[in-house]
Amino acid sequence: MASVTETTPRSDEGLRRQLGLGSAAAVVAGEAIAVGIFLTPASMAKSLASPFWLLIVWLAVGAMTLCGALCFGELAGRFPSAGGPYVYLREGFGPLTAFLYGWMSLLVLDPGLTAAFAVGFAAYAAYIFHWPPLVVKIAAVTAIWAVCLLNIFSTRISAGFLRWITWLKFAVLATLTVWALAFRLGSWSNFVPFVAQRSGALPLAPALGGALVGAFFCFGGWWDAAKIAGEMRDPGRTLPRALAIGVIAVTAVYIVISAVFIYLVPIEKVSSDGTFVAQAGEVLFGPAGGIVFAAIVIVCVLGSLAACIMSAPRVYYAMARDGVFLKSVARLHPRFGTPARAITIQGVIASILVALGSFEQIIAYFFFVAVLFLGLTVVGLFVIRRKPRQAETIILTVGYPFTPIAFLTLQTVMLILLATRNPREAALGSAVVLAGWPVFVLSPKLLGWIRRRRAV
Repeated sequence: MASVTETTPRSDEGLRRQLGLGSAAAVVAGEAIAVGIFLTPASMAKSLASPFWLLIVWLAVGAMTLCGALCFGELAGRFPSAGGPYVYLREGFGPLTAFLYGWMSLLVLDPGLTAAFAVGFAAYAAYIFHWPPLVVKIAAVTAIWAVCLLNIFSTRISAGFLRWITWLKFAVLATLTVWALAFRLGSWSNFVPFVAQRSGALPLAPALGGALVGAFFCFGGWWDAAKIAGEMRDPGRTLPRALAIGVIAVTAVYIVISAVFIYLVPIEKVSSDGTFVAQAGEVLFGPAGGIVFAAIVIVCVLGSLAACIMSAPRVYYAMARDGVFLKSVARLHPRFGTPARAITIQGVIASILVALGSFEQIIAYFFFVAVLFLGLTVVGLFVIRRKPRQAETIILTVGYPFTPIAFLTLQTVMLILLATRNPREAALGSAVVLAGWPVFVLSPKLLGWIRRRRAV
């Protein structure tokens, strides 16, 4: 073990550069492909009522997401440090903007998503094993801490687990596809008419708006791979490739699974997301379809939980290194060399949210702000390009400046749709984030006071 530690390259933060292309791509695919892969295509198919327009939405959102991933790839090459968007916002717009992003991530979004994944995992397990609500919460907290402890013990092993669960996820989804086609369990006539909307469908414009929002959030989390740049080998080359491969793979999976669902169940028979999944499961596996699908969802959600816990604490670690969070959080574990305190903070807050049980609505308040920060990060690429390069190996964004413009177009559409559909949530989420401004101003004095108290 000692020889491995000594020969493993380290980043400027002291983190071991031990992760490769597979681990980064697994973070992208692992976090994006969760329970939404079975629910969102159903709601999109129901509202669009056209296989053609469903395909167009997946291709359009996938292409624009790829544009954003390419931009993040260049940013990761320029600043190959832990923290991802936090670092890029700091370099592009200064410490205040970066702090507000970290404030949102630390207090609400990342622990909330961790809690959501854990509860989703436990809820589908409860469907199989008939657990009462209390056991569901215990199982969710247990899952959080099992993955947290794995990440504290070894980044390499936790990355290996994530790669394994991601490959299993792809294998299971491929098996579903082959099973449906090999046994001819559906009908190709369900795709006819291919372009025209079915009777009773929503008008095309609002249907496209809702489908775009659903598809966009199905890709959510692809940017988290950039947060582990401080632990990547040759991040300037590895991360751009991993982000591109991950986004392309996720796009392909969503298109294929959507097609399989339509092949199994005619669009006009879709009444709700849940019944659509139940119908497809019954066609595939008979009366046991619900249990089989629950087991598949468990695999998908567990991968998302592993990806989230691996990537998110790197933001708190980067904040601590910048002196805007508790300095002790920037200390690596003396034996394992992992940001153990940052990981522990994520586990504690997520566990509290699971116990309270009201995190889903809380997360909804921050969708608008999360999209805003994501777009602002890509805007920062225009600013950062005017500065000298900070790394020798950089893969420049293909098609610049049209690539970031394409992605920002999607972001603008998302912000308009979210603001008009949920103005109250957008306003309250923005207000909570802006409340971090005075905290940023006071944090040096507050943290200095805490350090002096500890010294006494």
